[in-house]
Amino acid sequence: MFSQERLPATFENPSSELKVLSYNIHHANPPKHKDRIDVSAIIQVIKDSDADLVALQEIDSNTDRSGLGNQAQQIGDALGMQVFFAKAIDFQNGAYGVAILSRFPILESKVYKLPSKPETQGEPRVLAMSLIQLPDAHSIWFASTHLDSQKEDTNRILQIEELLNITNHINLPVLVAGDFNAVANSPVIDSLDSLFTRTCTSCPPTIPVQNPTKAIDFIAFKPKTFFKIKNHVVIDEKYASDHLPVLATFQW
Repeated sequence: MFSQERLPATFENPSSELKVLSYNIHHANPPKHKDRIDVSAIIQVIKDSDADLVALQEIDSNTDRSGLGNQAQQIGDALGMQVFFAKAIDFQNGAYGVAILSRFPILESKVYKLPSKPETQGEPRVLAMSLIQLPDAHSIWFASTHLDSQKEDTNRILQIEELLNITNHINLPVLVAGDFNAVANSPVIDSLDSLFTRTCTSCPPTIPVQNPTKAIDFIAFKPKTFFKIKNHVVIDEKYASDHLPVLATFQW
């Protein structure tokens, strides 16, 4: 089952199609099973989506709670995808952060620390970016991020401003996806919308997985002229994570 917003096509002869997934995987811990780690469930969701590019959040790497191995690498290996993991924090004798998976060659990758006000004691956050070589010889930057989760927007506003500063002068097309911990028409998403175009306008909700009420997981792109949005769907998968995955299909 899908919650879907289908946008009118404004193109006649699409040359290529690209499927992009954003998924906060909750360190592969099914919310109904506090102590279970089920990476195979996450793998199956991504496999079923047939995504070409995947932005993952809440990834464990060699932590006490999740065990040996980098979860992003485990998922990527199972799907035959290239992997870039970006550590946000040291956690339980390992690392915790975000990741990028790609069916296409990753030419280079970068990780940027995102700011927060020290007095808020917010958890450090990062922006992961990979340069992707598409099959038609185009190159694009693909980014994954997870903004601050505190109630107030204080750190999220700083972080989205830094994200815009990083991406503003990139001449190649940029896709950014992730858990923004903010809803449409908030100051955070209004800032995102000032430079990027989101793949949805009336966005189907992504949390909680049972009876979801709000969308905080988004995919966005620039420039507006490069990508054409075919559709935006929220996948109704209630077991694997505490977020529903978001899938956007582009044509260009």
